Amino acid sequence: TQSTWVSKTPGGKLVYLYQKKLGTIPKCGDCKAVRLHGITPARPKELMSMTKRLKTVSRTYGGSRCHRCVRSRIVRAFLIEEQKIVVRVLKAQEQSKKA
Repeated sequence: TQSTWVSKTPGGKLVYLYQKKLGTIPKCGDCKAVRLHGITPARPKELMSMTKRLKTVSRTYGGSRCHRCVRSRIVRAFLIEEQKIVVRVLKAQEQSKKA
């Protein structure tokens, strides 16, 4: 729940002031544990009016994934491509032995 308190205005009226909820720092979408650095914590409505540089990091998957997960994705993609090349080379060697 939101906390409230009473405040007196310059006109002499008593009014309720409501404390706004704090924005949360986005977390990595893969590992779910790491809070992303360089991103301003804010509520969704405030995020809409913020500029892009406050919401992202200039990196692949910046603002969505942490640096470790991005690195593991790149390494995984590289190793998969390497494996495909190895399979092609082995097939070519088999073809040359048969011929």
